[in-house]
Amino acid sequence: MELLEMSKKELSRVEIMERIRAEKMTQKKAAETLGISVRQVRRLRKKYAEKGSVGLQNKSRGKPSNNRLPAKTRQEAIDLLHSHYADFGPTFAHEKLVEKHRLKLSSGSVRQIMISENLWAPRKVKKIVAHQMRERRACAGELVQIDGSPHRWFEDRAPACTLLVYIDDATGKLGELRFAKSESFFSYAEASRAYIERHGKPVAFYSDKHGIFRVNQPSVGSGENLTQFGRAMQKLDILIICANTPQAKGRVERVNLTLQDRLVKEMRLLGISSMEEGNAYMPQFMEDFNGRFAVIPRSNNDAHRPLLLTDNLDQILTWQETRIISKNLSIQFNNVVYQIQTERPTYALRKAKVTVCLSADGNVAILYKGKELAYTIFKKQAKQSEVLSSKDVDRKVDKVRKHYKPAADHPWRRGFSSP
Repeated sequence: MELLEMSKKELSRVEIMERIRAEKMTQKKAAETLGISVRQVRRLRKKYAEKGSVGLQNKSRGKPSNNRLPAKTRQEAIDLLHSHYADFGPTFAHEKLVEKHRLKLSSGSVRQIMISENLWAPRKVKKIVAHQMRERRACAGELVQIDGSPHRWFEDRAPACTLLVYIDDATGKLGELRFAKSESFFSYAEASRAYIERHGKPVAFYSDKHGIFRVNQPSVGSGENLTQFGRAMQKLDILIICANTPQAKGRVERVNLTLQDRLVKEMRLLGISSMEEGNAYMPQFMEDFNGRFAVIPRSNNDAHRPLLLTDNLDQILTWQETRIISKNLSIQFNNVVYQIQTERPTYALRKAKVTVCLSADGNVAILYKGKELAYTIFKKQAKQSEVLSSKDVDRKVDKVRKHYKPAADHPWRRGFSSP
């Protein structure tokens, strides 16, 4: 007795054909039950009458699929994955195989090949932690999430650095990417300037509670509740909102992980090995990234605002502190005594309040009622211990070590004598 391998669908068709042959069911009713046409029922009835149950069996069972990946294409993909994309994810590797090497295969095929070649392991589904969902903003420019991501972006080709990321909440578009040595006021000022000059002023920046954006320990009685970056953004009429948890600004947190995968490998393929080369490549990368992952906002209105004539970025994006001019027309800033030079009567400037502006390149301007005062440097005082945040300690130590040179009589310079 021959045993037939049949599916549930085929077995149900055998039962229907038996009922039709026994005149217990009409062809029209059989078509409705099987979800096919009456014409197809007639064909199935004819096959059943001629060959029995064998006539209803799927003829493709046991045969290779017509959509099977050609052996040549599969072998080319395996060779390229091992030689170029061994640490890529399946989706990213599929993009490169299709775009750079013109292979015709699906991302699912690449995934299965990488699993079989032990190049990628399927991740276990993590336990889902429920967080309150927040709908995207309706207009581009209403809310821009910003964050710094320290990472070995150039792998072993250059020291670790920080990538400043600006992403629009409504569209998911990257608005600015910039490499910096660390998260600092001047690095964020430079990145924000590039963003504003390219897109305009957004309504709000959405950040974490880093000390650059928020005064976490306000001085008692000082009345100062703005950081230098907060003061600059207030001058530009840009609101700063600090998230209470990382999950609250999940869009920029997730894109940081994506960039740590995609951007690192893109720069490896292009041989980019420095922050300068990386910053020059960012516009090209952002255009490609936004073309792949950006979404259409609910509203076509753009909430970005143009710069006003009064928005002097050269002055606003400087480190500013207030000083009181002494009786001898001098002030002290960063352990340097500045002597004010003026042709007006000296008593006019005594006890006057001035603003000292320090730019990223170290230039100092002293402003009195919005106008710049001439000065000379009287003397530099001895440098005292410096107060740094935890994120800036490594940068400062590396900078000091880089400039250290052993003395002329240091044992390293004497050489080694044989015993």
